Formats: sequence, structure tokens, C-alpha cells
Amino acid sequence: MKTGRAIELLSPARNLSCGIEAVNHGADAVYIGAPQFGARSAAGNSMKDIEQLVQYAHRYFSRVYVALNTILKEDDLSLAERMIGRLYNIGVDSLIIQDMSILEMDIPPIALHASTQMDNRTPEKVRFLEAVGFSQVVLARELSLDEVSDISRQTHVALEAFIHGALCVSYSGQCYMSQATAGRSANRGECAQCCRLPYTLQDATGRILATDKHLLSLKDLNRSDALEDLLDAGITALKIEGRLKDLAYVKNVTAHYRKKLDALFMRRPEYVPASSGQVQYTFTPDIHKSFNRGFTDYFLKGRKKEIVSFNTPKSTGEYIGSVKELGKNYLSFAGTASLHNGDGLCFTDDKGVLQGFRANRVENNKIFPAEMPVILPKTLLYRNFDQAFEKQLTRQTAERKIRLCLHLKEEADGLSLHAQDEDGCESTLYFTLHKELAQKCQEEQIKMQLSKLGNTIFQVEHIAINLDMNSFIPASFLSEMKRKMVEDLLNNRKLSYRRILRQQGNSTVLYPQQNLSYRGNVANSKARLFYQKHGVTQIDDAFELNPKKNVPLMFTKHCLRYSFGYCLREHSHRTPVKEPLYLLSPQGRFELEFDCKLCEMRIMASACT
Repeated sequence: MKTGRAIELLSPARNLSCGIEAVNHGADAVYIGAPQFGARSAAGNSMKDIEQLVQYAHRYFSRVYVALNTILKEDDLSLAERMIGRLYNIGVDSLIIQDMSILEMDIPPIALHASTQMDNRTPEKVRFLEAVGFSQVVLARELSLDEVSDISRQTHVALEAFIHGALCVSYSGQCYMSQATAGRSANRGECAQCCRLPYTLQDATGRILATDKHLLSLKDLNRSDALEDLLDAGITALKIEGRLKDLAYVKNVTAHYRKKLDALFMRRPEYVPASSGQVQYTFTPDIHKSFNRGFTDYFLKGRKKEIVSFNTPKSTGEYIGSVKELGKNYLSFAGTASLHNGDGLCFTDDKGVLQGFRANRVENNKIFPAEMPVILPKTLLYRNFDQAFEKQLTRQTAERKIRLCLHLKEEADGLSLHAQDEDGCESTLYFTLHKELAQKCQEEQIKMQLSKLGNTIFQVEHIAINLDMNSFIPASFLSEMKRKMVEDLLNNRKLSYRRILRQQGNSTVLYPQQNLSYRGNVANSKARLFYQKHGVTQIDDAFELNPKKNVPLMFTKHCLRYSFGYCLREHSHRTPVKEPLYLLSPQGRFELEFDCKLCEMRIMASACT
């Protein structure tokens, strides 16, 4: 039996297959998109698939959370309410939500998690969410360890933090750029990813500071080296981003963090996994081989310049070396990486543009491209597609087993078989057997037969045998005993599984603000009613209902002043540029505002086309 604070590794599932493999590779919980109203509209799933995932995950005591984290319009309310009832009935553990209308609906007591789309970054906000009945709160990615610790000290609710994957440059739920420029709401799951587009940076005099650079495109999050810090700061759930990522990504990244956490738990027994089973892998996880734009821990340990990927929003992958020599139809590289035919390689050219090519053939350190690129000696090379690694991940790459102890005992008219798994779930079955004395000792043979549980989820860790006489037990009889034991134990695990249900919230607690602007994302009458009940007196419509002019479209901790060396906090001398600064693109001309007190940048809508 496990004792300690249960830590949850939470993996994404684009679909049923990804969800099952996330569990197989060590996820304590999986989050998957609802049929509608998820913040990734391209990652919706059927009720049938979600139910199948629930049944599979619960065998390992892993949980399934359904993302229903868009804002809801008036016409969505009745459908969302019916959908929530069905999700509860098929066994879903929790909903990840953004819209407070859900707390005003007539729904069963399904647990609710506060999505990061709620912009959860202050103790006051998290305390409120805890008070009204949320059992888990997903914190803003921008928070530092000190800020996380501060929230943890002032609250009791389970706290969840992102540890890996793509980064939104804006505070989640606070980006209206896609809606303003493309009519596609990020808060409705239809983000046009304006942050990944190229922009030109211009000052007030017309001076160009950067041309066609991806000035809002961040590197990907990687907090592999900060897991212990996060747990010590009070985080309970560690979340991998990626509900649009493929199966190979889910396998590789989940396995990477599972191994990291298991090693941490060996040193820190006060932390334990939130689900059951141990995983054996047939591959060595390597997060550099999965989609990434380069890595950053973001603002976890303070502001730093290395958070951006100005040259490209595409995957650069793993560094393999530098170009050593150019031949007529090949190039050689200096590095220790082992390349394969079919690998995808990339580099940044002399204009700062990412270029890619395919290795048609590889001989030692010589690469023969399918088409020879224009490349210079000493250019840094990256591999963003490892042919052999990706092929390996198409096969079965993990096996997750729950530890089991067996006790075979003699009874008056036969035998009993008692089983107890690592969670304390038990099964005791009795079998009638006509006993015949064996010619030689049977104990080792019986142990060997009982230990073979085939493709079940169980693995025998210990077998005790207490037989008064050396009876002959046919192998077929032992096989039938095992079959019935596994069947009974699975059923008992199912019966012992308990969902965390939502507790009644405090209906009188006051929301931290009395006034809600368009940033409150209130798009329906039930959400409006919720906030009114909790003391909010002024509530503006969501931007999607009433697009506004001359307001910020994006709020971000990423600061272009800082990136270009013009930070007023760091440099007291006069900067060589005249403000305001502007981002120029085919979508419009966007003025930048800087709030040094909050250490934030805002992108304004005033010159938007």
C-alpha cells in the first residue's frame, strides 16, 4: 500500500488510441476533448471512445478528465448540460472548464477543474475557485516557483502546472487576436495561431528593428529538471500539453516524465504516483526527438531571453553537429549522432530562415540529401525527424503491470487461491479438487505455473504455498484458477474505484473583482448570473459577442523591449528607439504597450485591419 502525497502525471489524448498509450506509458491521468466545446476544436471525441478510455484507465486507477474548456454562448447551454450528464454517467472523473455557467447548470456532482483559460495566477483567484467547489486548479504557465509557493501556502485545493509542450505567448484565456483578425475565437477552440506568424517590428519614426521574424513565437516548455522544485512548491498534478499531438509524441514524452518521476520518488518517498502499476519500456525516451521548437522552462526561475524562437515556429528537433565539408552531392558533419536513411534535417540559413532537407542516404558522417541544400560550412545541423526512432514508436513500446501477491492454500475438499494487489484489492476463490499424491515435489512447478499471467495487467511479485500434502495439480486446473482469479480481481478493482465528486460550493463568497471587462469572457446568461451571485456588479460582454476597438488584444509576459535589450528596468540609459513600437503584418498594424509595473506587454487593436 502506498503512503505519501499522490502526484499525478497528466498526459494529453488527441483520441482513444493516444489515451490508451498514455496510460500504458505511465500516465496517472489523461485529458481528452469532449465531443464539443473543447479548447482544441480539432480534438473532439465521441462518447463511445471516451467511455472506452475510462474503462481502460480505471483498471490502473488512472483518471480521465474531459476538456470542456471553451466559453459557451446562450445556444450552447442546453447541449452542454446534457453532455455533462452523459459524461458523468460513463464514468468520467472530472471536467476541465472555463465557463462559470456550468456551476449554474443542473448537472450531477462531477468534479470540476479550473482550466488555465481562467487565467489563474493569484492566491485570491485560486482561493475563490476552491471556495465555489473546484477540486483542482490549473495555474498559469507564467508563474514563478515563488508565486506557485505563495498560492500553495494560501490554499488547499490541488494545484496543477504545465511541465511540457507548446506555449501560448498570451496569458491563456486572455488572447483576442485571432477573433479580431480572423473571426476565430481562441476561447471557442478555433485559434488561428497569430502568435506563430512573422511580423516586422517598427518604431515610431518608421525605423525597422526586425523584419519578417516570428516575434511572438515561443520555444516549447520543458521542465524536466524542475519537477522536484514544483512538487516542493505545492504542485500535485504535472501536465503535458499536446491534445493535437500524435501517438509517437504522447508515448515518448509520457515515458520520459514517468521515468523522471519514478527516479524522484525513489529518493523522496513522501511523494508517490497517483495510479497503479510499473511500466517497462522497449525504447529509451528522448524528448529532443519529438516535435519541439527548442526548450525553455519559461519564467519558472525568473525572466530570461532564451524563451523565444524568432526564426521559425516549426520543429527544430535535436542538435546533431555542424557542417564540416561540402561535396558535389553530399555534406559531412562533425558530431557524434548516429543518422539514418530517411532522417529529416534542418538548419538556419544566412538570412535567418529555417531550411530543411531529407537524408536520402547516410554513410558514417556523410549525408547524401535527396536534394542538395544551399548550406555553408560550420552551419549548425538539427534532426527534426528520426526515421528509426519514429519507426520504433509505431510498435508496442510499453507494458504496464500491477504487482500481485498470491497465496495457494490447502482446503478440506480442494484448494483456495488468495490474491492481493499493490492497492490492497483482494480476491479469494475456492476450488474443489480430488487430491492425488504426486511422485515428486510440486511446489516449484506450481509457482512457475501461477506466475505466468500472460497478457493480463497483473504481474506476480510473490507466491506463498501452504499444502499439507504433495498433491498433483494439473496445469489445466492451475490455469483455470488463474483465469477466474484475474477475472474476480479485475471486478473487485472496478468496484473499489472511487471518483472524487464535487462538493457543494460556498454561494456567498465574493469574487476578487467587482467589475468584469471583456476579459471576463462572459458570453451567456448563466455565467452572468454566477458572477452576480458572487458580488460582481459590472459585467461586460465577452469580446466574441461584442468586439471592441482600441483595446488590448493580447496580454503577455513575453516582452519585446526586453528581448531587444531595451528593458527600462535593466537599462537606465535612453534607448535608441522611439516609442510606440508597432508589429506589422498582413493582418494589421498593432501598437505595443508596456506595463513595467506588471512586467507585461500588450498588443493593441487600434490599427488592426
